Amino acid sequence: MNTHDPKRNRICIAILAMGGQGGGVLADWIQEVALHNGWLAQGTSVPGVAQRTGSTVYYIELARSVDGRQPIMAQMPVPGDVDVVIASELMEAGRALLRNFVSADRTTLITSTHRVYAIAEKAAMGDGRGSSERIIEAAGQRSKRFIGFDMDAATERSASVISAVMFGALAGSEVLPFTREAFEQAIKDSGIAVKSNLAGFDQGFRAASGAIALPAEPGHALPQPTTPMGQQLHARLISRLPPPAHANALHGVQRLMDYQDGAYAELYLDRLEKIAALDRAPFEVSAEAARHLALWMSYEDTIRVADLKTRASRMQRVRTEVRAGDEQHLSVTEFMHPRLQEICETLPAGLGHAVLSSKRLSSTLDRFFQKGRHVETTSLRWFLVLRALAKYRRFRRSSLRYREEQARIERWLADVQGAAGSDLGLALEWVRCQRLIKGYGDTFERGLRNFEAIRAAFFALPPEQRTAQWLAQARAKALADEKGEGLKSHLSLAS
Repeated sequence: MNTHDPKRNRICIAILAMGGQGGGVLADWIQEVALHNGWLAQGTSVPGVAQRTGSTVYYIELARSVDGRQPIMAQMPVPGDVDVVIASELMEAGRALLRNFVSADRTTLITSTHRVYAIAEKAAMGDGRGSSERIIEAAGQRSKRFIGFDMDAATERSASVISAVMFGALAGSEVLPFTREAFEQAIKDSGIAVKSNLAGFDQGFRAASGAIALPAEPGHALPQPTTPMGQQLHARLISRLPPPAHANALHGVQRLMDYQDGAYAELYLDRLEKIAALDRAPFEVSAEAARHLALWMSYEDTIRVADLKTRASRMQRVRTEVRAGDEQHLSVTEFMHPRLQEICETLPAGLGHAVLSSKRLSSTLDRFFQKGRHVETTSLRWFLVLRALAKYRRFRRSSLRYREEQARIERWLADVQGAAGSDLGLALEWVRCQRLIKGYGDTFERGLRNFEAIRAAFFALPPEQRTAQWLAQARAKALADEKGEGLKSHLSLAS
């Protein structure tokens, strides 16, 4: 169905894209199509200044002369005067809605439904993600026509770039008075990656026009054991844990076998079974504990970081993301800044403790860890260094960090089990307090400090005030801001 009004002589298009997504190429293609079909075209852009502090807005006006008079075109989109908005990512569509570029009586909104999380979302103490569901709902309500699908997945399927998929979606929407062949010709005339760009264009065109059924979003498939140890642990958790905990426990076992070994996964199940024995239907404590216990037991240390950075699967993922060919050399340089404390925590417990407890020795050594460095992890030298550190996993149990973390985990589990005997709601809130423990370096230290402060304040309360509600409020305050002002206020009221 062609939705273009043949009497319309002016079409306004706004494109919101992030750096590296080809928004400028897309804008050029659109103008080329218009010019080759007798329309006038003008394009402008206002670039953003960082990854997600502001996307680049490309504005295009297409016009036809009327009675021989040349049109006067604007240089920026005006709220209420945009016919088509194209967004390369769902939050960018949300930004377009906030800027009032989209109007219910006029605008066709074309957007990808995938997310590229902003730094602020990733760095939040808790779950800082914006709501995708709310954006999609608003997009449907506030646009004349809404076309949304996962363009990132379409890009992967076609081995193309997202700008080609967006171009195809624009053509498939039929909001412009040009044929598919005219759009495709613009790609061919560019002479750049024509084959892959046409493949991406086809994915976008067919998705927007409804010619193909879009694949469902990938779910979290349960891991299937492939080793005798994995099969043994799988059978054990199925038989001893309540069904609501099975999915999280399966992922937990897989994660901890990958993190350490089968014996460590067995310790995980030992701990989890003690909690399950105190739980009752609907077994929410067991299900949540299966997830949070696995996360804490797989804490991030220098061994884990070295392991993840040197995996073949990671390099293949990087090559895929940057679309490097098999014949192309790929070099990866990363910024690393391990602190003295993190190095000492990797050492045998006695040695690490001796260094950190000696002010003279630690201050002397700390001078060598004041600055970070750029490390080419794909070079032979640094790859071998990181692989050697990753191999230290077999000695992790002797490290200072392992001893400290296991003591913290056991104390936390004791709090959970102590509460579960009389108040499952309180036990559940203790389990969820693990959300405070995340990341490494300053992030980890801040979260641990908040966790310990909440725990100390809780047990300082009179017994009748030690409630699930108080604990949930304290955790929410701690996750609300980095400075911890809200938590300090909450804890001061309790003292």
